[in-house]
Parts: sequence; structure tokens; C-alpha cells
Amino acid sequence: QVQLLESGGGLVQAGGSLRLSCAASGRTFSSYAMGWFRQAPGKERESVAAMSWSGGTTYYADSVKGRFTISRDNAKNTVYLQMNSLTPEDTAVYYCAAKNTYFRGTYFYTQTFQYDSWGQGTQVTVSS
Repeated sequence: QVQLLESGGGLVQAGGSLRLSCAASGRTFSSYAMGWFRQAPGKERESVAAMSWSGGTTYYADSVKGRFTISRDNAKNTVYLQMNSLTPEDTAVYYCAAKNTYFRGTYFYTQTFQYDSWGQGTQVTVSS
């Protein structure tokens, strides 16, 4: 398993942007499918974006499609979530997650139980 550490959260006005980073430990980061989830108070954790180990396939929730972009830099063992045109509805704790695929398949994963490792989360607050 890898250890994950998110950063980049904060307070931003509606319409603004943030870029979240998730740094992973370990030497096999490139074999991991990655995902970003968020959890607002009183709500279940939901998938926001996901990416296959190769980066060739991606997923976005309908609520963020066209505004958020997931990317990865395997040389830096880091996955990013660029968030643009933020709205108060995007306010949540954002978590990154990793699943070791051992370089098999080209899938992304959107369910929490599918992931092996989780970060501690970073708070994103969007003011109106």
C-alpha cells in the first residue's frame, strides 16, 4: 500500500479555482489507479474524479464535469485535481484514494470499497 497526503485545500470565493495535490509514498505509484472523493457534512462520500493507472481513462461526476480535471505525474508520485468555477456546492472535505492494479486493465474506480489506501483529506470551502 501507498501512503497518501493531500494538500491545496482552502477557502475560495465562488467562481475561483483551487488545485489539490495528493503525494504518494512508495515506488510503485505508477501501477495505482487514483481517485478523488469528497464528503460534505451530513452526506456520503462521493466520487468526484478517477483515473486509470495509465492515465488513459478518466471519470468525472456529472456535477464537476467540465470544471474539474484530474491528472497525474508519476515522476513526482503525485495526482492532482484542478478545480475551476467553484460553487458553494463544492464545499467538502476532499480525499484522494489509490488502488494497486498491478498494471492490469485500463479501468477507473468510483466506489470507496474498491480503493486500498486513503489520504487524511483536505478541506475546501467555497464562499458565495
